[in-house]
Amino acid sequence: MKDEKIELVRGSGNVFRDLGHASPDVEQLKAILAAEIIKMLDRKQLTVRAAHAETGIAAADFSRIRNADLARFTLDRLVSIINRLGSRVEVQVNVRTLEAGGPGAGVRSEFPQSEFPTRDGCPRCLAFGHRG
Repeated sequence: MKDEKIELVRGSGNVFRDLGHASPDVEQLKAILAAEIIKMLDRKQLTVRAAHAETGIAAADFSRIRNADLARFTLDRLVSIINRLGSRVEVQVNVRTLEAGGPGAGVRSEFPQSEFPTRDGCPRCLAFGHRG
């Protein structure tokens, strides 16, 4: 099994674009903000109820964020939650034209399974461009 070849598809850097979602940039940004909220809760060792007590934001909202159920959240709502947890959001915008091949176009490569590239074994590195 070690010598079996697997196909690796290098994505666009946005998994939501690669999957053909209607608003991939918004969904990617929501996912990034939600991940930051989860990190803050973990650093402060806050349960969803303790986070509610500290911020006044419903415990159910923190539970939805932890479960990546982000459909009910707007970007400004997620930023507001970060603010209430005691941090600020700094935004840097890079606007690029779409590459040839359209949204989700990727470069295909083959790697032996034993050489499958990940950073510290983190599956998010491949899917989300995670740098942690």
